[in-house]
Amino acid sequence: MNPLKLLIVEDDAPSLELMAEVFSNLKANVYAVGDSKKAADLVSMEKFDGIFVDLEMPKLTGFELARKIRYSPWNRSTPIVVTGNEEPSVMQRAFATGATFFLQKPIDRQKLSGLFLTVRGAMLENRRKSLRAPIHTDVACTVGTRTLNGRTWNLSRGGMQIETFGLKVGDMVHASFLLPGSSTMISVHGLVVWVKAGRQGIQFTKMSYKNEEDIRDFMIKAEN
Repeated sequence: MNPLKLLIVEDDAPSLELMAEVFSNLKANVYAVGDSKKAADLVSMEKFDGIFVDLEMPKLTGFELARKIRYSPWNRSTPIVVTGNEEPSVMQRAFATGATFFLQKPIDRQKLSGLFLTVRGAMLENRRKSLRAPIHTDVACTVGTRTLNGRTWNLSRGGMQIETFGLKVGDMVHASFLLPGSSTMISVHGLVVWVKAGRQGIQFTKMSYKNEEDIRDFMIKAEN
């Protein structure tokens, strides 16, 4: 399995260096950034397994950055760890803007190592959910009274990319397709979240527990 890809955003150079060193020693692939505006650009272009954000930064505060992460196309579900003073109002505001975990300052090696072990499972699970496997199989999409035929391009546990015609952003669809190499029929409800150059992105909104397990098992095999 590839190392976790972590983004650390901290304007205090010694703290940034310490966090990068600790997480690198724990076999993570670390991107250390001292400028919150640069970090905002990164999260809109790249997928990370976990993002560490200092709440008190100039230019763009950690609260503002966390909000941008939650609205980014790549990292809206990525676990966010914020660092700051452990005051109830600060913690409440941090979680309200999208934080997943809170680490009280000042930080040290022991705190960082323990935190990594705590959040690693959540980061790996988020990676599995967003992992996409290329599949090319026939798919039937029902939108209202219309049935549109097309092809799948890739699949994740949360959605899929297909190629068909007649779908637009906001359409609620019912899609049916076979998983490659099996007789397993997947039947899901979803929302069209983007349309581009003849392809469409569908976010799953409802499926049976059995189909959820089928897709999960298929993605685990694809990951391995």
